Amino acid sequence: MAAELATDPEQAYQYAQAARKVAARIGVVREVTGIAAYRAGRWAEALAELRAARRLTGRGEYLPLMADSERALGRLDRALELVHSDEAKRLPRAAQIELRIVESGIRRDQGLADAAVLALQVPELSDGRLRPWSARLFYAYGEALLAAGRPEAAREAFSRAVVADEEEETDALARLDELDGISVEDLEEEDWDDIEDSADEEFDESDDDDEIEVDEDEVEVEVEEDEEGDDEVEGDLDDEEGSGDDEDDDEYFDDEDDQYEDDDDEDEDDA
Repeated sequence: MAAELATDPEQAYQYAQAARKVAARIGVVREVTGIAAYRAGRWAEALAELRAARRLTGRGEYLPLMADSERALGRLDRALELVHSDEAKRLPRAAQIELRIVESGIRRDQGLADAAVLALQVPELSDGRLRPWSARLFYAYGEALLAAGRPEAAREAFSRAVVADEEEETDALARLDELDGISVEDLEEEDWDDIEDSADEEFDESDDDDEIEVDEDEVEVEVEEDEEGDDEVEGDLDDEEGSGDDEDDDEYFDDEDDQYEDDDDEDEDDA
């Protein structure tokens, strides 16, 4: 189970090897070990494990992986024997499509580009339905068309692969960009140019916001109003300082002086 969940192919292979040491006579263990070896690029080991799994389980769904392993080892004739075997004809449709994909790759290795295209011209290529393996079928068809010198048709096939490839099992989008003449470096430069342009636009907009139109007539009117207001304040202050309160203060002090004089006279009489 850990071998199936591991995202690193080499780590998955190590987990599978550990399970094989414990239960080498269980078919599913040999199956998982063979698949892990295939994903890790260990073609000969993958073949041995998948053959053992087929003997133990009686299942032939491993034939596409076995045929592709034979192809990777350069044994194209053996790979084709598996593709066209009687056992292959009894497989479920999904496994048969996988064998077609392997066969198309074998024909390309043989330099037979048109045969590679023909191997993939199945009804599922154009019936408008999407299946779990549709992305791989469209992708392989695009590769075959490209090898056959038909870039426009290949571009359409890769576009269909992009739409069908929700799990991103293929690099169809990258292949599509290559056909359109777009590279990663171009995309990075384009993104940087967009950033610079947007920064310039923001700077220009900020300059526009900072520019405030000033009406000189309104400023003069406001200044005059402020001056008049200041004059009024000063006048009020003068009025307050020049009010009749001073007279009351003088009378208060005169009364106090008279009181002091009367007190002095009384003191002299007492003496």
